[in-house]
Order: sequence, then C-alpha cells, then structure tokens
Amino acid sequence: MLALILLFPLLGFLINGIWYAFFQARPGQHSASSTVTGAVASLAIFASFAASVFFFLQLHGMSPESRVIEQTLFSWIDVGALKLDFALRLDSLSTLFTLVITGVGTLIHIYSIGYMSHDAAPGKFFTYLNLFCFAMLILVLGASLPVMFLGWEGVGLCSYLLIGFWYTDIEKAKAGKKAFIVNRIGDFCFLLGTFMIFWHFGTLDFAALRPLVVSGHAAAAAAGAVNVTTITAICLLLFGGCCGKSAQIPLYVWLPDAMAGPTPVSALIHAATMVTSGIYLLARLNFMYSLSSTALSVIAIVGTATAFFSATIAITQTDIKKVLAYSTVSQLGYMFVACGVGAYTAGVFHVITHAFFKALLFLGAGSVIHGMHEEQNIVKMGGLRGKMPQTFAVFAVGWIAICGIPPFSGFFSKDEILGQAFSSPHGGPVFWLFGLITAIMTAFYMTRMFSLTFLGKPRFDEKTLGAHAAHGAAHSHDNHGGHADVEEDDHSAPAGVHESPLIMTAPLMVLAALSALGGLLGLPHASWLEGWLEPVIPALHEAAGAAEGGGLEWVLMGVSVVAAAAGIFFALGLYKDLNRANALAKRFAWLHKATENKWYIDEIYEAIFVRPIQVLSGLLWKDVDVAFIDRIVVGFGRVSEFTGQTVRVIQTGSIQFYALMLVMGVLAAVGYLLYGMV
Repeated sequence: MLALILLFPLLGFLINGIWYAFFQARPGQHSASSTVTGAVASLAIFASFAASVFFFLQLHGMSPESRVIEQTLFSWIDVGALKLDFALRLDSLSTLFTLVITGVGTLIHIYSIGYMSHDAAPGKFFTYLNLFCFAMLILVLGASLPVMFLGWEGVGLCSYLLIGFWYTDIEKAKAGKKAFIVNRIGDFCFLLGTFMIFWHFGTLDFAALRPLVVSGHAAAAAAGAVNVTTITAICLLLFGGCCGKSAQIPLYVWLPDAMAGPTPVSALIHAATMVTSGIYLLARLNFMYSLSSTALSVIAIVGTATAFFSATIAITQTDIKKVLAYSTVSQLGYMFVACGVGAYTAGVFHVITHAFFKALLFLGAGSVIHGMHEEQNIVKMGGLRGKMPQTFAVFAVGWIAICGIPPFSGFFSKDEILGQAFSSPHGGPVFWLFGLITAIMTAFYMTRMFSLTFLGKPRFDEKTLGAHAAHGAAHSHDNHGGHADVEEDDHSAPAGVHESPLIMTAPLMVLAALSALGGLLGLPHASWLEGWLEPVIPALHEAAGAAEGGGLEWVLMGVSVVAAAAGIFFALGLYKDLNRANALAKRFAWLHKATENKWYIDEIYEAIFVRPIQVLSGLLWKDVDVAFIDRIVVGFGRVSEFTGQTVRVIQTGSIQFYALMLVMGVLAAVGYLLYGMV
C-alpha cells in the first residue's frame, strides 16, 4: 500500500501535535524534551523511508514498461466533467524523490534532536517537521495535478510555520510571511495553468494527460485544436509556479530569508523538499514542455540568470547561512538550465546530489553555530579546524562536492548540466559560458566561507564565547528565538568553542559519505539513473547532440575542473590574509556594497510593489470601505430602525385597542365603497 509512505509521517504529526496541544501548549505546562518528541518524529519519517525502499525494490523488479504502482484512496471530486480520485502513483521518477525526502529527512530529524535540545517547544517543531514531509510526499506521489497541488500548498503552509517558528522575533515572523506571500504569487500561476490543461484536454491525471498531449486526439480534439501557442501558455504558467516554489527570478527573494528558521528547517527546505518541487513538476510534464521550444528557452534563460545573479550576491555575504541560501538559489538555477535545454535527467541528477551536499553544508553550518554559541558571522570565526575537527572534516566534503571537484558527487551532476547546455539544440555556448562563470564564482564563495570559518587563526574571543555559553540555555538556537523561556539554571553547555554532540555529527557523516559517492548514480556513459528514468523521461527528450565519447566532452570536463580549481585557489590565496581581501573590497567598494546589499532588489520590490499596494489598500479601506460602503450599509440599518420605531407605536398589546382599530378600518372601507357608488 503506497499510503504507508504517507501514513507514518502523518502519525508522527498527529502524535506530537495532539500531545503538544493538550499537554504542553497550555500556560504553566512543562514542555517534553526534544529527545522524546524527536524520537517519535524520527521513527515516523524513518518508517516512511523504509516503506519507500520497499516499494523502490518492487519497482526495480518490474520490467521498465510496467514500472508503476498505483493506489486509489477515495473518490475526491465529482463535479460536471471533472471526476477525480485521490490517487497515488509511484514510478521511476517519484520513487527517487520519495527516497531523497524520507532518507535525507530522517537524518535532518535525528540531527534536530540535538540541535533543538534547548528550545522551549520541541514538540511543536517536530510536529511541523513531520507535517512538512507528509505534504512533500503528497506532492510527489500525487497521480494528478490537483493532488499534487494539495501537497504543493501543504509545503507552502509548513514553510510559513517553520521559517517563522520563532515568531516573537519580528524579523523571523516577517521572513515566514514573506515566504508565504511570494509563493502565493507562483501558486496563482500554477492554478491558471491547471485550469487551461483541463479546459483543453479534459483531464488532470498525469497518465491520461500524456497521450492526449502527444497525440492531440480524443478529448483534446473534442475541445478544439490545441496549438503550440496553447501549450506554450500552459507551460509558462506552470513555470511561474515553479519560480515561486523553487526560487527563480523574479520570485527568488523569499528563499534567502528562509534561513530565519532553525537550521534544520533550512536544510530541509533548501536541500530535500520544497525547493525541488519545481524541478519535479518540469520533469513530470516533460512530454508537454518538450513540445514548446519557446517555453524551454524561457526556462533556460531564467535558470541561467538566476544561477549567475545569485552567485554574485553570495560572494560578499558574511552570514554563514545566507551564503548557503544564495548558493541554493544558484544551484536551483543550474537545475532549471538542465530542464530548459531538454536534459531533464541531468536536472533530476543534480536534485539528488544537491540534496546530499547542501543538507550536509546547512547542518554543518548549524553545528558551527551551535559550537560558536549562536555566532553566524564568518568574519568572526576562523581557526575552527582544530576546535571542531569532526565538523571540519564533513564540511570539507560538502565544500569540495559543491565546488565540482572529481570524484565527488557535485562534479558529475554539474558537469553533466554544463555539457548538455553546450551541446543541446535548446542550449548553446552562451548558456555553457555563463554556467562556467557561475561555477567559478561558486568555488570562490564556498572556499571563502570555508576558509574564513575553519582555516587561519581564530578571530573570536574565548572569554566572550564563554559568557555567551553561561546564558546560552536561556535562548533558542540561532539566537533571538521566540522561545526564550527555557530553564535558566541549565548550565550544561560547555564554555568556549566546542564540538557538537554525536547525535548531530553522526548524520553529518552519513551525508558526507553520500556527498562523496552520490555521483556514481550518473557516471558518464554508464548512467544507471538515465536508464532508470527512461520510462518517464524518454531518451528523445534528453539533449541531443551530446558528444558521447568524443573529444569535446573531455575538453568541456577539463575546462570545468580547471575553472573550479582556479576559483578555489584564488579564494584560498586571497583570504589567507584578510588585509588583502579588505583592500580588494575597498578597491571595488561600489560593487562590494551593491552585492553585499543583494543588489537592492528587496528595496526595489518594496518601492515598486509593496508600498503602492499598501497605499492602495489604505485608500480602499478608508475612502471606499469605511467612507462609502459602511455609510450605505449603516444608512439602510438606520432607515430600518426608524421605520420599526415608528410602526411599533401601534403595537400596544391591548385587545380593546385592536378591536377599535378593526372597527374603524371596516367603517373606512364601507365609507369608501358608498362614496364610490354615489
């Protein structure tokens, strides 16, 4: 039963949620420890992972053409021509996503037990975490667009709850609200695209839609000829939804602020779940997107621009989590470039490898923040290699992987995307060149972060950190938490910089192994992944013209490695002495300030969109709602009140009075009739 994959995180959500609501959320009630609630949540998502592995093995034993498992849970919508079941479907594509969501999700849950150990409401946190995974699993298992959209909206809700988890800090609350609102813009586009699909094809089920789109017969013909313009419009509208969920220009602005939530949330959103939704949708509807070269070109251009633009911002950020956040936006751009040039399998491949090394990097950053007593500024770190050796070792693996150095996983997936971008009919040398420049910048800013954090001499004061540790139990992780009512007599945190506990470092070790070996899934010319996905993403949808076995492929690969190495060595040399880096920053002060302030995009959006909408809303409220509509409504009320007050004087309750009035009425009527006769 496919529902088992969904059932376990749902049970974890219900158990922790009910326990928290009835026994912990009330004033004066003591919160359960993160160990108990975290164990429940972790076991739930691990059970889901075990079920995912079981069904993956079932699929593996099937022939490629029949590699599908379906389950209909109930009849959901039956209105007019729309008859829709709440059905789940597992195939070669969705099973990969379920494995990543539940597998990496399990490691993040376990890590969170240690990370949230001093938070006042771990029960609520793990409740939201399980609900998040449940919604994401609905998204990838949904057999139709409406079921998928249910999960799509679910992860949007959970992102709001988790990003703004420490809501008493106004900035964190704003970050959650920002994520929610920006995603609604993309979701509106998603709905419009869904409506167009149903209008023209008469179905929203993925399996039924595919032959209709490809052949153009049956319901599509009955609704009228479906031309390329219609397909393009549908694809672009759905891509608008992808831009919201997967943080592409112009809707990327929410994701960097998503690091306001607890660090495990950042790892879950940025690596294993929500941000991969857009790539999944494009891969799922590859049969439709491949019919519109215009839509593919738009996707490739937006992906390239997002990857390049975000990388320029990451270069000058000083918050360790913000560097990683903009890195995520940039890496998502790579994935969209892959889909835009028709290399859907390469995009999915990068989703998997990115889930490994980005979860590792975010959780590694969380370990650094934990060991540094909530310090997140990399300029105030340095020399952590000796003080946090385990975190240093695993973080180094993630750093090399994202830089694209062989044989680590990031090299294989990123190089595959660059190669396809160069040789695909939908791509070209321009896309490859910008991708290569972005790869150089990635290697540079990741090495900058790694160097400033772990290498060189310490730039922090142990005594100051010791003072932080003395009061650290009264604060949530990541500081400024909204749950600062933890017991203040807990002095278990060691003074000074310290290594994280095993429950946090053990998941990092597993992720490090996956980051190192994950590239084996997509080895060039021996790709297991390409063959596995072929029933869903046929080879003809892959970028044609790749120089298989040719010299061009090796040249491109060599250029990619040399470029990444150049970015690494330049950053190592530059940040070996901070005076040199500061001098370079002063030399290009205007550029440094612009990128440090994120090219002022948030300020531009504030001026162009947010403030005018606020002003318009104020005018509509005061001058239309209050001054006009309310007066009309109140006026009708006053007329009714006056009429009632006037008429009620004849309602005395006296029978004699009523009899007198009746007689007078009869006499008046008789008199009127007699007058008429005369």
